[in-house]
Amino acid sequence: MASTLDILTRLNRHKVEFVVVGGLAGVVHGSALVTEDVDVCAPLSQQNLTRILAALADINPRFRMSPHRPPLPGDAERLAGYKNLYLITDLGQIDILSEITGVGAYEEVSRHAIAVELAGVRVHVMDIHALIESKKALGRVKDLRAAAELEAIRDRVRQ
Repeated sequence: MASTLDILTRLNRHKVEFVVVGGLAGVVHGSALVTEDVDVCAPLSQQNLTRILAALADINPRFRMSPHRPPLPGDAERLAGYKNLYLITDLGQIDILSEITGVGAYEEVSRHAIAVELAGVRVHVMDIHALIESKKALGRVKDLRAAAELEAIRDRVRQ
């Protein structure tokens, strides 16, 4: 968890616009399912990409889905047109997604975000309702299990 918090701290320090999504968002809402990476939704605009590059520069970001894991370019212009960045760093994996299945692009995801503090790091996390919808929309067995668990958590909180 320390490396996850370090990645989130770096993004905050560099004023990256992002919302925590995926498994880590589930954990924030009470899920017991363990996640191995940090998933965030972020606009991949030139300005935000520049901030992302600055935040990750000294932790050796590399494309994890490409053979030989080439380094992430240091110039935001070279990343123009990317919809997602699947990265491995010295601190672990981070997936930077420009849209979330079942919810929409960053602008819509940010409308479904809540502010939370994780060990002193203030971040925006996708709310439980949108997270459930995204898990259902993905439709994979592991996501449907996560959606069912999150629905049970949501229903318990309502009581």
